[in-house]
Amino acid sequence: MDSTVILLFIVGCALLIVGAEMLVNHASFLALAFGISPLVIGLTIVAYGTSAPELVVSVQSSYNGLGDLAVGNLVGSNIANVLLILGVSSVVTPLVVSRKIIRLEVPLLIGISITTLAMAWNGNIGRLEGAILFLGALIYTGFIIYQSRREESEDARIAALDLDAPQAIAPERPRKGQIAIRLGWIAVSFAMLVLGSRSLVYSASSIARSLGFSELIIGLTIVAVGTSLPELATSVMASIKGEKDIAIGNVIGSNIFNILFVMGVCSMISPEGLPIALPALRFDIPVMVAVAIACLPIFFTGGIVDRWEGLLFLGYYLAYTSYLVFNATQHDSIELFSTLVLALVALLTLVALMDWIMRMLRASKLARRRQRRKELDEME
Repeated sequence: MDSTVILLFIVGCALLIVGAEMLVNHASFLALAFGISPLVIGLTIVAYGTSAPELVVSVQSSYNGLGDLAVGNLVGSNIANVLLILGVSSVVTPLVVSRKIIRLEVPLLIGISITTLAMAWNGNIGRLEGAILFLGALIYTGFIIYQSRREESEDARIAALDLDAPQAIAPERPRKGQIAIRLGWIAVSFAMLVLGSRSLVYSASSIARSLGFSELIIGLTIVAVGTSLPELATSVMASIKGEKDIAIGNVIGSNIFNILFVMGVCSMISPEGLPIALPALRFDIPVMVAVAIACLPIFFTGGIVDRWEGLLFLGYYLAYTSYLVFNATQHDSIELFSTLVLALVALLTLVALMDWIMRMLRASKLARRRQRRKELDEME
C-alpha cells in the first residue's frame, strides 16, 4: 500500500474534522445571536454541520460512480452515531433526553429508516424517491424552525403578562461586519470539507482495493467512523459542558439529515438512482432500522441515557464492526464468532429489557401511590 494513500486519508479526515468544527462554531454563533434554542441548534445547525462530511463524501462518491461507498458511509454513519457516539457521550455523563425528541424526532427517525428500507427493497433508490426524501428534509427543517419561533413568541407573551417574572435579556444582534466575517469563515469551512472529502474518497477506495475489502465494507467502517468524528467530538464536548440537548440533538438530527437530505441528494444526482448492494439490503440497513428502534425504550426509561446503557450501545457497536471484518475476510472462525455475537447481543438486550420492565413497574407503582395519597387528601 502506497504511503501517499495513507497520508491522503489522514489529511482528508483532518480537513473534514476541522472544517466541520469551524462550520459548527460560526453557524452556532449566528443561530444563538438570532435567538434559536439550543435543542433546535443541535437538531439543525450542529447536526447538519457535523453531517457535512457525510454529505460531501457521499455526494462525491455517488457522482464518481462509487455508490457502495456512498451507501456504506450513510448507513454506517447512522449506526455509529447512535451506538458509538451516543454510547461514548452517555458514558462520559448520563444524558437527559428532551421530551420533544421522544415525541417527534425518534419516531420520525424510525419511520424514515423503515421507509428507506422499503425504498431500497428493489436494490435501487430512484431519483423520484430521492426527491421525496429531499422534500422531507426541507419540510422537517422548516417545521422545527417554525415550532421554535412559535415557542419563543409564546414564552415572550407569557413573560410579558407576568409582571413579577424576571425579564430575559434578549441576545445582542450581530453587526453586519460580524455577519460577513462569520459567513466568510463558513465558506472556508465548506472548502475544507470539499477538499477533505475528495482526499478521503480517493484514499478509501484505494485502501479497499489493496486490502481486498469491498467499497461497502470500507464505507461502513473506516469512512463512516471518519466522517462521524465531528459528531463524536461535538457530542462528547457538549455532554462535558452540560449542553445535553445539543449532544442528543446532534446525533438524532444528523441521522435524520443523513437519510432525508444526503441520501435524497445522492439518489437525485445519479441518472439511474442510488444502487443498494444485496449485503447492505439484507444486513446493514436492517441493523440501521434496529438501532433507531433501540432508542425508544432507552429514551423512555425516565428520559435519561445512563452510563450502563451507553456501555450497552458500545458493546453492540463492537459486535457489529467485528462481525463486518470477520465476514469480509472470511475468517475460519466466522461461524463461531457469529454465534458468540448473537449470544452477546441477546444477553445485553435481555438485560436492557428486564431493566426497562422494572423501571416501568416502579414508575407505575409510584403513580398509584401518588393517586392513592391524593384520594386520601381529598377525603380528609
